[in-house]
Formats: sequence, structure tokens, C-alpha cells
Amino acid sequence: MRSARHLLLVAVSGLALTTGAFAAPALAQTAAPAAATAVQVAPSAPWAQAASDIPADPAVRYGLLPNGMRYALLHNATPPGQASFRLRIDAGSLMERDDQKGLAHFMEHMAFNGTKEVPENEMLRILERLGLAFGADTNAFTSFDQTAYMLELPNTKDETVDPSLHILREMMSAALMAPDAIDAERGVIVGEERTRDTPQLRVLKTQLGLLAPGQRLSERLPIGDLDIIRNAPRQRFVDFYDAYYRPSRATFIAVGDFDVDAMEAKVRAAFADWKPTAADGPEPDLGTVAAREPQTSILVEPGIQSSIQLNWIKNPDLDPDTVAERAADIRRGLGLAVLNRRLGEIARADNPPFIGAGAGYQSLFDSLDAGTLSVAFNPGGWQRALETVEQESRRLAEYGVTDAELQREIVNTRTALQNAVASAATRSTPALATGLLGAVNDDQVFSAPQTNLDLFNAAVEGLTADQVNQATKAVFEGQGPLVLFSSPVPVEGGEAAVTAALEASRNTPIQARAVEAELKWPYDNFGAPAVPASRTEVADLGATLVRFPNGTLLNIKKTDFRAEQILVSARTGIGELGLPADTLSPLSMASTVLTPGGLGKLSLDEINRVLSGRTYSASVNQAGDAYVFSGATKPADLQLELQVLAAYLTDPGLRAAPFEQTKAMFPQILAQLGATPRGVFQRDASGLLAGGDAREVTPTAEQVAAIQIDDVRNGVRSALAQGPVEITVVGDVDIDPVIAAVGSTFGALPSRGAEPTPPAGSTERKFPAPTATPVQLYHTGPAEQALGFVAWPTTDQIADRKTARQLSILSDVLQLRLNDEIREKQGLAYSPSAGSSASDVYPGYGFISVTAETPPAALPKLFETVDAIAADLRDKPVSDDELNRARRPAVERLRRSMADNGYWMTQLAEAQSNPATLDQTRSQVATLEAVTAADLQTLARQYLKPDAAWRATVTAQAAADQTAPAQ
Repeated sequence: MRSARHLLLVAVSGLALTTGAFAAPALAQTAAPAAATAVQVAPSAPWAQAASDIPADPAVRYGLLPNGMRYALLHNATPPGQASFRLRIDAGSLMERDDQKGLAHFMEHMAFNGTKEVPENEMLRILERLGLAFGADTNAFTSFDQTAYMLELPNTKDETVDPSLHILREMMSAALMAPDAIDAERGVIVGEERTRDTPQLRVLKTQLGLLAPGQRLSERLPIGDLDIIRNAPRQRFVDFYDAYYRPSRATFIAVGDFDVDAMEAKVRAAFADWKPTAADGPEPDLGTVAAREPQTSILVEPGIQSSIQLNWIKNPDLDPDTVAERAADIRRGLGLAVLNRRLGEIARADNPPFIGAGAGYQSLFDSLDAGTLSVAFNPGGWQRALETVEQESRRLAEYGVTDAELQREIVNTRTALQNAVASAATRSTPALATGLLGAVNDDQVFSAPQTNLDLFNAAVEGLTADQVNQATKAVFEGQGPLVLFSSPVPVEGGEAAVTAALEASRNTPIQARAVEAELKWPYDNFGAPAVPASRTEVADLGATLVRFPNGTLLNIKKTDFRAEQILVSARTGIGELGLPADTLSPLSMASTVLTPGGLGKLSLDEINRVLSGRTYSASVNQAGDAYVFSGATKPADLQLELQVLAAYLTDPGLRAAPFEQTKAMFPQILAQLGATPRGVFQRDASGLLAGGDAREVTPTAEQVAAIQIDDVRNGVRSALAQGPVEITVVGDVDIDPVIAAVGSTFGALPSRGAEPTPPAGSTERKFPAPTATPVQLYHTGPAEQALGFVAWPTTDQIADRKTARQLSILSDVLQLRLNDEIREKQGLAYSPSAGSSASDVYPGYGFISVTAETPPAALPKLFETVDAIAADLRDKPVSDDELNRARRPAVERLRRSMADNGYWMTQLAEAQSNPATLDQTRSQVATLEAVTAADLQTLARQYLKPDAAWRATVTAQAAADQTAPAQ
């Protein structure tokens, strides 16, 4: 069955790339997939439902143009008035000839670089004028087997839809690929390759070589061959474009708040006359899965997570997506869910043998299927980690899952599917569009939530543990195991030692798992329920503000954005303000124990077990001026959600295991950050930009090792001991039940007294002094990688957010200039970025900044160009067109976010403790819409001063060592 074309890569993250980027396999785990019950006659042969007994979602209109192009249209009004477009080409890097490696991805870039009717550089400007920001709303990716173009339309008016469709049509059939434009873009692609050349990507390349030697998959990473990228003549682009950008390989997807009949007519008008200009490109020979003996391979790559992955490969399952196939996936998925839960519990125990582990089953781009067992650990701990995961997987294979474990996973999966049914009417438009895209790419039926629930129930009816055991056992069978050991340091004994350890473990007898004890939820009584002392309606914002006698504040907003979704947050204390600014505090480690430490009477795993089948979540974080307890739930479980959060406030477990694990991991975390320019900047910039404030400085491994758990516990208990609680509840609620639920939990607690007083000096934060020469930081990665950063101090957004909002538009203009000058014209950096930050905690603190990853030799030119852009913004007002292209996408982003519960959760979080925030919410759209060119020039003159700028560079340590004077 063609499904989930991903690799389970414990050590690989951050490989899902965006505009002008390739999409590498992402982290994924097998879960119980959807299923259905009835037979449906397919609307047209090209769709997966034509060969399936699974009915497609009847809300989707499927169509086929005479030229062979497919389309799928779905009306959806969440968020209202908006739409998501996806245009998929059934071709990726697997389709490239040997002399075209990288051109599928390069072609994606060129589709944005001029067409017959849309001049180069004008395409993105047209979309920006419509309210689509480059990157956020205008995006694309190239994978092994597809190329996809994505537009997020701010509205579905004709003046937005028609040009968007026209642009997509032009990109598909009329790309110019002018030789000078290709040459100009070569540097951008090379810059992207340089940026993406991370330790994690090098692990991926090694992994593909191990799993698929001799197969096309291991030879066609989408970024391609740099020699080809630098030198390929125009005709090779044309060959690929003509062969694969054709209607028979195209699928257009539109989801949004539009009339389906009208959208269908527009799609037909835009694409019906598209005709291919050459013969269809050949389907690639993907190769075959070779017979393999067990093999161990070690990759030593500084800056990666220590990990071992065991793989069992077999021929790909290419059967159609059917009820029987999904039922088999469900059985396998339930068994893997049990194993993954067991492995997670081991990782969270005292003195765990590994950091994390997981099992999965994946289909890799029709090339092979792989059962995978992965484990991540701290350096030096590989043998214990390997033995534990091997023996735990074998324990499941030999003794099977228990009925209690199986029923828990069935209940949890069913609950998730039931929640999907209940919220089906308010599914997210972008998520639906992406889901349809995935279904098309994987040749799967896009089935309705109710269908998914129905066939899940049918598949698990009468399901036995033995059936699940048989399905799970097959995951760890096939060619192999093929073992990939990724390590930042050499492994003593090499492959032979690893192979011997694995064989010894496989010969170690194991025993059945101990029976779990019965548990009950003990946090259902917090005292006598309280009645509100006051209640106020804020009619224009649709908010209800309640105060309880014990000082608890409650802000409620009823919305219809998402059916069955409720977001809850509770703020108390003073957060980071309670820490000293001049020395590292043990309380800085609070987040490592607050959530994973569980509750006093139940560990985190015991909480998950006793609340199996319920919809709740909990996280506790130390924010700048508060501790924030947050979660999401549905109406039926709101009472439980509030009980969980109140329990975390009043009886946190603060167990040592997660804290000790963080301490043990910290040296490896620092090493991983040190391996790339962006990682180093992430590690060091927050402290540097905060003027050395100890609360923002990343501690050393030695400092973290010296912190004791009792110091953290004492600090957390003191920080949470006092201060009123302000609760915000937003979503699918009725007001009175929310008040009653809060009254019986937080409102029932004893009075918590006044807010703590911050220590002296903790409310101050200073931007660093200007730098005559950049601050120099160093990474341990390739010498050709570097990063440049410039920042100018601005101001806060504490009392009045107007200036901060205007500065955000200035940064958006700055971003447009960076795209034009640094990316497109000069090719200095693949994705230069501008941003504006304004503190809501520290008076006067904020900055506007530019970040770009470049070759080291380009850093002077980068700074020179940024200075020239800043000078131009100071000296001349921006044009009306440029202002509109920056401002309108920002306004549209804001309007889109206002139709989401998360936005209102943030806006109302301090509605009573800081009522001025309500006026700031009311004025937000108007403030952005009112920004003028004169405003931006005034701000640029005030803040973008050359003598105020702080600069930093990150270059390779090896290069610095070579140029350092002899000692």
C-alpha cells in the first residue's frame, strides 16, 4: 500500500524546507490510519477511489479536464472568506536524468522567475499586492516524487482568485527559463545547499545509502549535484519542464470559503487549454530491494545526536488503498503504539538507558518498505541503549501486548477519531488542502472523518491481542537488520563491537512485562466550589470577565471557529522576573521538571494511563512575567482539563528523572548547536542581545551539572506559592459551565495573596552597545558556512503597542528589500530574514534585526548592503506600492489569526490584570492599516542609525584557528 512516504529518523529534524526548497523525508511514526465501510463508484479513473472499496469524502468535488489535468475542490469556511490552493506536479528528483540531478528543485525556483505574461520579479509582487507574503503565503517544495506549489489566499474575491489562478497556470505552462535568470538563480540554489548542509542531512544521505544501495532513491536527493546546478545549460531545464510539467501530471486542489461551482468554472477556464509541448517523461526505474545480510554501519559526524537505528527492509507494498489494507495498518499501528508507549515510559524513568526511542513502519517512495527501531542516547551509553530497545521489542514479539495495553490504544485512537468527527465542520482550510495533497501523492482515498471512525470500529471489533502481535512481529522481519550508528565521536571497537553487542542482546533471555496496577484520578476535589464575586461583559470583544472571592480572575470568550475545541491558560507568579539578572539561577531549569515531572500523586505516565480516552493536555512554562499553565480540551472534558491544570499548580511532582536527563543531555545539546552557524547564533544571541542578562545566557555544561534537583524544587515551589491566578478560556464553550468549572477548581483554592516582588534590577534589560567591528562567534561545521547579523535597538510594547506595530511593518519592508537585493540580485544568501521584537515585560527594550547565512567571504558585502538598505529607508520614503506589498500581507495575516482561538487566548490573557491590553486589541488592525510611508521613514531615521547597530558574525572555528597568530 502506498502510504506515509517518510523515514523514521530519530537524529534528523528540521528537514521540511520551504519556498525554493526541497522537502526531505520528515520524522514520522506509524499510527492507526483511517478506514471506511462502504463501496463507492469512483468519479473518475485517475483517483485512488477508482481502485478502492473506501468511499471518498463526498464533500470533495473531483474532476478531470479533457487534457488530463485533475482537480479537487472543497468548500470550507474555517477561517471564513479565505482559501488554500495547491498545485501538484507528479514529478520530483526521482524523475531526473543523471545529468539533471537537482534540476527538479531548480525548476521549482525558475517557475517563480518569469513567465510568458508575468515578468521576472513581478510575480511575487503581484501576489504581495493581493496580500500574500512570500514564504508564509506563497510557497513551494520539491520532494523525491512530487513538486508542489502553495498559495494561501486572504480572500476569495474574483480580483484575488483570478490572478492567482493565472499565475499558477503561467508557472506550469509558460515558464521562460531565461539563461540570465537561470544564471542569477544558481547562486541562490548553491546558497540553499550550503545552508542545508547540516550534520542531520549528512546522516540522511548515509541512511539512504544503507537502506537503498543501487536504487534510485539513494542517488537522487532533491538538492542535487552542485556541479550540475552551477553549469547545467538551459536546454536541460527545458527538457525536464516539457517532459513533466504537463496537464496529465498536474492536480489542482482548492479548499476554502467559495462556491464550488464558480471555482470549478474558474479552474476549467484557467487550465482547460493547457497542452503538452513534448512527449511525456518516462517513469523512473526505482530499482529493486537487494538481498541483504545483517550489516552495521557507523557514521561519525560531529554535531549530531548519538543514535542507533535498526532497519528491516522489504519490497514495497504497492497494493491499492482498500479497507483490508487499512485494517492491516490498524493492527500494526496499535501494536507499535503499545511498544512506543513502553519505550517512552522507560525513557522517563529514573536513570533511563536512553533519551528517547521509537518504532515505526514506513513506505519509502515506492522503493522499499522498512520496519525501524531507533534509539537516541548520550555519548558512551550506546550499549545499554541498544540492549534495552532490542530486548523491549523482542519482549513484545515473544510475549505480546496485554489486553489492557491494547484496549488503551484502541480507546485513545477512537477518541481522536471521534473528536475529528465532532469537529469536522470546522476543519482548518490549509490543513485540508495539505491533506488532499498528501492523499493524491500517496494514491490514497481522501475519506471523511466519519468514514475513518466507522472502519476503525469495524477493524477493532473482535480484535485480539494475538492478531495485533502477529502484525507487529512482521515489522521486525525482512532483510537485515541494517544498523546505522550515528555518533559525534568514534565508537570504540567499531562495527564489530556494535554487531557483537546486538547479537549478545538477542541471545539474552527476557521475561514478560509486569502487570500494571489499577489507578484512579485523585485530583477531583479542591474545596467548596466558589461563586463569582463579580461578572462583567465586554460586548464588543465578546468576552466575559469574572472575579472569584479568592482573587482568581477568569476571562472567557465563546467562539465558533473550531467545533469541540477549547483552549485554557492560567497565569500566575512573575516568571523570569523572579530570577536574578546577574547570576544563573537554579529556577532557570524549572521548565525541565514542571510538565514532565508529573504530579505529586501520579507520574506523567500514570496520568496518561488513568486518563486514557479523555481529551486534555497540559504544559507549564516559565514566561517573562508569569508561569503559564496551558492545555486544550473539548466541552465534555473541560472540568477534567481544569482539574489537571489546578493539580499542576498545587501539587507538581517535580520528579528528578527529567531533570537529570536534561543535565546528562546538555553537553550533547551544546555540541549540536555548535555545529552550525544558526545553532551557534541560537545558543549565544539571546544572551548577547540582552546585554549579558544571566536569564538569557545559555549556561555552560559545567554550570548545569552543578545545579541540584532540590534547588530547582525549592525555587519552583516558592515561585508558585503565591500570586493571583488569571485564567483564560476560549473556544466552543457556554459561559456558565465554564464559570462553574473554574469555581470548583481554581476558584475553590485558598487565597494566594499578592503577586511576588521582583528582586532588585530584574525589571531592567539593556540592548548591547554598538559594535565598531562585529562580535565574532564560531561554529564547528564546514568552513564555507557563515552567518551575519545586524540589529538596531528600538522600544517596548508595554503601555502602547502602536510604535511596535509600525516597526513590524518597517521590518516587513526591510524583508522585501532583503529578498530583492540580497537573495535575488546579489545571491548572497538563500533566505535572509528581517524581524522586529518589542518586549512586553522590560521597559524600553526591543530591536529590529537582519539575519543571513552566507559564505564567509560575502559577510562584508552583506553588511555593506544592509547598511545601504537602512540608509535608503532613512533618506527616502518607501513607494506606495512597496508599502502596500508589506502592509497588506501583514493585515491579512492578522485578520486570519483573528479567526483562530489561539489569537484570542493571547489577546485576553491579561484582560483583567492589565485591562489596557483590550484597547490595544481593538486598535490592532486600524494601527497597521494606518501606517504611512512617512511613519516608516520617521522610524527608520529614529532607529536604523548606523552608529547604533550591533553586529555579529558566525564563522568556522577551523578557519579561525588557521588564521590565529602562533602562540
